[in-house]
Amino acid sequence: MHLNDHSLRQIDDAYLRSLEPEALCALSLRLLADLKEARDRLHQGPENSSRPPSSRVPWERTSGGQVSDEDAEDGELRPELAEVAKVQPAEVQPAEVQPARKAGKQPGAPGMGRTQVFQAHEEQAHYPAVCVGCGQTLDPAGAIAYTGFQSVDLHWGDPVAPGLTLRVVDHRYYEASCACGHHTRARAGQGAVDPLLAGITLGEWRLVGPGLAALIVALAFRFRLSRARIQEFLAQWLGLKLSIGTLHQTIHEASAAIAPAEAELVQALLDSALLHADETPWPEHGETFWLWVFRALTVTLYYVAGRGKELLDNVLEGFHGWLMSDGWGAYRHYPRRLRCWAHLIRKARGLAQSSDQTARAFGRRVLNTLEVLLAAVYAAREGPLPVDLPGQHAAALATLRTACEQHRGSDHGKTHALAVELLNDWEAIFQVLQHPALPLTNNDAERALRHWVILRKLSLGTRTEVGSRVMALLASVIDTCRQRGQSPWRYLERAIADRRAGQPLAPLPQQGE
Repeated sequence: MHLNDHSLRQIDDAYLRSLEPEALCALSLRLLADLKEARDRLHQGPENSSRPPSSRVPWERTSGGQVSDEDAEDGELRPELAEVAKVQPAEVQPAEVQPARKAGKQPGAPGMGRTQVFQAHEEQAHYPAVCVGCGQTLDPAGAIAYTGFQSVDLHWGDPVAPGLTLRVVDHRYYEASCACGHHTRARAGQGAVDPLLAGITLGEWRLVGPGLAALIVALAFRFRLSRARIQEFLAQWLGLKLSIGTLHQTIHEASAAIAPAEAELVQALLDSALLHADETPWPEHGETFWLWVFRALTVTLYYVAGRGKELLDNVLEGFHGWLMSDGWGAYRHYPRRLRCWAHLIRKARGLAQSSDQTARAFGRRVLNTLEVLLAAVYAAREGPLPVDLPGQHAAALATLRTACEQHRGSDHGKTHALAVELLNDWEAIFQVLQHPALPLTNNDAERALRHWVILRKLSLGTRTEVGSRVMALLASVIDTCRQRGQSPWRYLERAIADRRAGQPLAPLPQQGE
């Protein structure tokens, strides 16, 4: 527990001299620990921590956004910067910069702030347990309330009282005096936030309780309601009036609460024997990014990023299982890869119906060969393994490869494209003949994306990088919990409550728990 500003203001020469040696030693150790941590955090940067390069203060950045070696040296300035530092403040006339206007209603505007008055169902008193000065246990008798807040939470129904009910709690925080002379205040919990979720706070000082927050996330991401529709639902069905800004903050805070679970999800993917991957366009403030999905038997992970192989390299580092994908070139550098047959069969069927005679003949050949091999794989799955399918169908495979070589230079666009695609992914396509138990399609990943594609059409994507990360984190936890037969909303409720209190995030629920 760190010393807060209220406690530090009480420490002066007289107070230190009044302490017993043991209490003075304990206080000194805490001050020393705080000092060391402060110095460590002061020297943290993008090169030695998880902070992004944008977290640097302006004077630490070069024109390219990087810090030079000279600037990074302690206590030294580059010659040109040293000259600037000598200029008196009166000689510098900075241009007036108007701060960017934030979206939504501005502070002080008519209607700004909460206007609904809640009748509290109960009052909760929060007393300090021990003196932060000397460590002695504090007696709540005589403590004085110094601040407080009100929370509105959603209680799940039980057999006695089914349904959803709102419960309003008045929280009162007290200050208690110690014999040593120190006045200690009870403090609301505060949780650490992922550095990439800039601007999001995580603490108990919230109007929206954890259960209500989980409901808001469910309405936004599972039932795909807009912020305005959520606002309407809460007002008409629960009699609760919340601003759009409050809903927005609640959703962002929920994602910050479960952000540490991302490492657990990644590790579960790396430990899996089979992984399905796919991507679909995702708009972000006028730019086109891609929503990636990585899905294993009991885990699903989403990212919003570019379409290059950089994300694949980062996510799949340490993965040694089979990767099922479509024909996108970024997947080709992965060694243990499987190709989705559904895409190939659809393309071959389209060519087989072409008005071009040559294209039609090639499409029929590809389609017939794939259908024969498909039947052989299904038959092998029902019988004893292993089965030498590559040897049994070597002639058909050789004939198909020859046809692809002949048509890779075709003037017919779709004929050329299918022939090149088959040749480029030949090993990935026909790996299933050697391992008939492996899947033939990438339907698992495509089905996982379907829900979020509908959300994309309704919401038109996200507006910021933070918003994209919020969506991806929540989608990952929601779908993973549903895969495991667990309620994502109960987990979210617990996660938000624990993280607001400064507690670590509980592990994701496992299947069968």
